[in-house]
Amino acid sequence: MAEQLVVRVKPGSRRGPLVETGADGTLTVYVRERAVDGKANEAVVRVLAEHLGVPRSRVTLAAGATSRLKRFRIDS
Repeated sequence: MAEQLVVRVKPGSRRGPLVETGADGTLTVYVRERAVDGKANEAVVRVLAEHLGVPRSRVTLAAGATSRLKRFRIDS
């Protein structure tokens, strides 16, 4: 069974790597990598997997490869 998770990404941030949970439950992921050649997406997968306590192989980008608002699929 897979779970969908919507995440707001802040690439090139000095605060990263960091995951913040908003008051409404939304996740914001700050990463230091810039949004060039998919580097930020790779970093978000790594940080998100660590935050959720799952292997990186179970976190895949489902939608929003070029957007700051991304949808990830977490396989259980």
